[in-house]
Amino acid sequence: MGVGCTARPRANINGMSETKIALVTGANKGIGYEIAAGLGALGHRVGVGARDEARRESAVEKLRAAGVDAFAVPLDVTGDQSVTDAAELVERQAGRLDVLVNNAGISGEAGPGWVQDPTTLDLDVVRTVVETNVIGVIRVTNAMLPLLRRSTSPRIVNVSSAVGSLTRQADPDIEIGPVMAAYSPSKSFLNAVTVQYARQFAGTNILINAACPGLVATDFTGFHGPRTPEQGAATAIRLATLPDGGPTGSFFEDDGIIPW
Repeated sequence: MGVGCTARPRANINGMSETKIALVTGANKGIGYEIAAGLGALGHRVGVGARDEARRESAVEKLRAAGVDAFAVPLDVTGDQSVTDAAELVERQAGRLDVLVNNAGISGEAGPGWVQDPTTLDLDVVRTVVETNVIGVIRVTNAMLPLLRRSTSPRIVNVSSAVGSLTRQADPDIEIGPVMAAYSPSKSFLNAVTVQYARQFAGTNILINAACPGLVATDFTGFHGPRTPEQGAATAIRLATLPDGGPTGSFFEDDGIIPW
C-alpha cells in the first residue's frame, strides 16, 4: 500500500482542504495508534508516522478499514533526512498541517524491576533516550512548523509522562514508580522544552501542551498498567482539538493540570 489516500478531502474556495490534517509520530501501535484512530474518528486526515515499514503500513490499512482517512509517513525522529523527507511528504499530501502529536518515545535500557540506577547508568543510554524523547521532538516540530503556520488553528501535543513531574518525583508520599534516571529526566526536559515553545509562540494562534497518558498496558510497559491505549490517548486527543484561545504551555492528564 502506498502513501496515497483513499478519498480526496473537501476543498474550500481557496483550494485548501477543509479537513483537518494531523501527523502522529510513533503511530503504528499502542497509544500513538489510538491517538491517530481518535483523531480520524473526529474527521481528521491522519499521517501515520513510524519507522518500521511493515507496522506502519499495517496500521494504515487497519485505520482505513475503520473508516479513517489515513496515509503513511516514513519517519525516524532521530534522523535529519528522514524528518525532512516526512515534512515534504506531508506538504505534497496535504499542503499544510493542523495538528502535530509528538508521541514517539523510548524508555531506554533498564535493569531488574525496570530500574535505571543513576549511580551505574550507562551514559549512552541517556544519550539515546534524550535523542528520541527530546531532540527528536524538537527536530520534528521545527521541520513541521512551516506547514503548521499555514493552519488557521495549529495545535502541537507532546506526549510526556507524570514521571517527568519534578514535584511528584520529589514528594515521598506520592508513588511514582521505579527510579528511571534516563527516562524520567527526559520527560522533565521535554516538559521544559514545551514551555519554551509556548513562550516563543505567545501572541500567535499556535497552542502547544504536554499530555500524560497515565500507566497504559502496552508493549512499552510490558503490558502492565490499569489503563487501555484508548484511555491513554484521550488527553492528547483533547489537547489536539482545543478551541482557539485554549490553554498553552501546560501539562495535562485526565484529571487536569499536572504540577511541573
